[in-house]
Amino acid sequence: MAEPPSPDPEREDLSQTPAGNPEGGSKDRIIQLFLEDPGRIRLSPTVEQERKAALYDLLEENRFALKGPFQGPYVLHLAGEGELLNFTVCDRMDLQLTRFSLPLGTLRSIIKDYFLICEGYFNAIKTLTPSRIEAIDMGRRGLHNEGAQLLRERLAEKVEIDKNTARRLFTLICVLHIRR
Repeated sequence: MAEPPSPDPEREDLSQTPAGNPEGGSKDRIIQLFLEDPGRIRLSPTVEQERKAALYDLLEENRFALKGPFQGPYVLHLAGEGELLNFTVCDRMDLQLTRFSLPLGTLRSIIKDYFLICEGYFNAIKTLTPSRIEAIDMGRRGLHNEGAQLLRERLAEKVEIDKNTARRLFTLICVLHIRR
C-alpha cells in the first residue's frame, strides 16, 4: 500500500471545502488540492483573488474521472518540477493511487501569453475606457479557454475533466509558474 506524501512546509494546502459541497455526490471529483512549489512567492492581491476563486470553484464543482481501476473522490497534488507538471492523485485518505506528468512545453507559450495579456488587462483597468477593457478581457478569456482546452487534450489519456475543471486547473497551473 502506498504511503501518503510526506508533510512539506513548502506545499500549500488548498483544501478548504466550500460550504455548498456536500460530502456525497459524484465520486469522479477532486475533494482536496495541494499546490507544491518551493519557489512560490507572495502573490499580488489580484492574483491571490484569482487563485482563491479558481480553488473555491474547483472544489465546489468539478469532474475528474481518472482512467483505470481507480475510484474517487480524489486528493490531488500538483507540482511544477522543471519542464514537467506532476499530478499525484491520492484517495480520500491521501494515499497515492497514481502519478503522472505533463510536459509543459506546449502549455508554456500559452501561459506566457496569458501572463502578458493579464498584465495588459490589469493596467488597462486603471486607464482605458470600458469598451477597450472589455475587448482586452475577451482576448484574455479566449486565451484562458485555449489553455484549458489544450490541458484537457493533453490529459485525456489519464483523466477525463470537463471544461470548467480544466479552466480552474489552468488558473492554478499558471499560479505555479509565477516566480520571483
